[in-house]
Amino acid sequence: MTNEQLLDSYAKLAVRSGLNLQRGQQLLISAPLDAVPLVRRITEHAYRAGASLVTTVYADDAATLARYAHAPDEAFDVAPAWLFNGMAEAFRGGAARLAIAGEDPSLLAGQDPKKLARANKARSLAYRPALELITGFAINWCVIAAATPAWARSVFPGLPEAEAVERLWRAIFACTKADLPDPVAAWEAHNAELHRRTEFLNDRRYRALKYMGPGTDLTLGLAEDHYWKGGGGRALNGVFCNANIPTEEVFTAPHKDMVEGTVRSSKPLSYQGSLIDGIRVRFERGRIVEMTAEKGEDAFRSLISTDEGAARLGEVALVPHSSPISKSGIIFNNTLFDENAASHIAVGQSYTENIRDGSKRSREELAALGANSSLVHVDWMIGSAELDVDGILPDGTPEPLMRKGEWAI
Repeated sequence: MTNEQLLDSYAKLAVRSGLNLQRGQQLLISAPLDAVPLVRRITEHAYRAGASLVTTVYADDAATLARYAHAPDEAFDVAPAWLFNGMAEAFRGGAARLAIAGEDPSLLAGQDPKKLARANKARSLAYRPALELITGFAINWCVIAAATPAWARSVFPGLPEAEAVERLWRAIFACTKADLPDPVAAWEAHNAELHRRTEFLNDRRYRALKYMGPGTDLTLGLAEDHYWKGGGGRALNGVFCNANIPTEEVFTAPHKDMVEGTVRSSKPLSYQGSLIDGIRVRFERGRIVEMTAEKGEDAFRSLISTDEGAARLGEVALVPHSSPISKSGIIFNNTLFDENAASHIAVGQSYTENIRDGSKRSREELAALGANSSLVHVDWMIGSAELDVDGILPDGTPEPLMRKGEWAI
């Protein structure tokens, strides 16, 4: 297929398989400015699917940098609560959500870390009403990506910009199955395989996971009544959607107070315009008590200082090292892709869908079961070809779950 045909296939996949947009439903999109061609195609397919209104909010890297260069000091404690409250109101009214990633991974490198921390905390506080509806799976939502020049340069630094963008688009199309003759059917088959793995894990009812590898000796307790998820699922509004395209993970809720030991990252983490690499942390009673990073340490330290829950885990996910994204050999510097190339954990907010009947339980009940609460939810990768994982059964018996990064089940 030509590039134009591939882009159209990708846009259609986002609307049909990612969101499964319903007739009469509104759609809210957020995207970088460089994603305009993709947004226009998605908008066309959304209206063809029967959308009543498509609204897009664009982010501009130059405007973001202007804030750090010229805004007064007190401006970094401000966030557009009016915008995020409007988003939350749209979701409560039934609107679907599509986020298009593609930001420059190092946009804010070199900026004052204190300003970054303040701005990120203000944004997290303002965004919480909308975030809770997303983590609670109240609506059909999806995250995809668009190849932008700044992102492409970070992935392929030795190539001319146009060639780097072209290569990144091709990688995106391949990893999302948009380049296959029938992407929708391919995603149905892929979901069936991920669902098979979640059924196995939910049947085993492990009480904990044990990780062993270079720099990693970690015992991670699982929340009571935890529930493994993977692939597409049905939101509380009744719509079946694929929240991440691509996705290779099966994931559940750790117990916020039952994580012990050390772990190191295996891939860089791109967070709010900062690239963080070489993360090493030690947990005691579920909380990070020591941390270092080879790059971006201040950014990671400010992340886990956002609130009490930011230094605890809200998600654990298993991904085979042989996943298509890992086999591509590309370090994407983008969490949507890199988290699906390696097993990972996330600091911050738990997903209520990872607790049985989570949507029917109060915050207090969820906390008592071990679910974490925070203003943030940030995944970082710990999996590799050298990582072994055991599942610990309720009676304490360990059994092989992953060996050398591959499924042992």
